[in-house]
Amino acid sequence: MRKILALVPVIAILAACSSSPKDPYERRAYEERERQEKYVERALDKAPKWMTELPSSTNAVYANGTAASGDFSMADYKAKIIAFGKICVAAGGTVSQQGRIFMQDTSDASYETSEMAIKTMCPSVDVTGVEIKEIKRISEGSRYRTYVLVALPTGDANLLQKRKDQLRLQNRADARSAAAFREMDATSKPAQ
Repeated sequence: MRKILALVPVIAILAACSSSPKDPYERRAYEERERQEKYVERALDKAPKWMTELPSSTNAVYANGTAASGDFSMADYKAKIIAFGKICVAAGGTVSQQGRIFMQDTSDASYETSEMAIKTMCPSVDVTGVEIKEIKRISEGSRYRTYVLVALPTGDANLLQKRKDQLRLQNRADARSAAAFREMDATSKPAQ
C-alpha cells in the first residue's frame, strides 16, 4: 500500500511534465499562452463584484467599465470612457461608437485585430451629476487594469442636476421678467 501511495506523486509529476512540450520553441510559446491565461484568470478573479452584478437603486443608475494599458492614466481614462458611455445608454441616450474586427483562422491558429472608437458625447441625455463611485486597479504583467463603477443619481438625489435646473429656470425668469417689464413700459406710455 505504501508503494502505491509513493507512486501517486511521481505519476502526477510525470503527467504534468508530459503536457509541457519538449521542443524549446514550442515550450516558449506554450509558456506564453499559460502566462496570458493567468493574466485573464487574474483579471476575472480580482474583478470587483459590481463588474458582473451592478448595484441597483431607485435613486441612481449604475454602469461599469474596465480597460488595460501600459500607462496608468490611460487605463483609468479608457475604463472611465467605457463606463460613461454605458451610463449614457443606461439613462436613455446614445453613444457614437465604431468598431472594426478582422479575424483570420488557419488550421493551426487564429489571428485577430480589432479597433474601437468611442465618442463619449451624450447629446440626447443630460448626464450631469455622474459620479465615480469606485475604482480598482490591478497589475497584469507590465500593464495596468482599471475597473470603474459610476453612478448617475436620479431625481432629488442628483444635486448637480437640480442646481443646473434651478440656474436655467432663474436665467429664463430673469430674461422673461426684463421682457415683461419692457412690454409693460411700452403699453403704459401715453399716446402722443
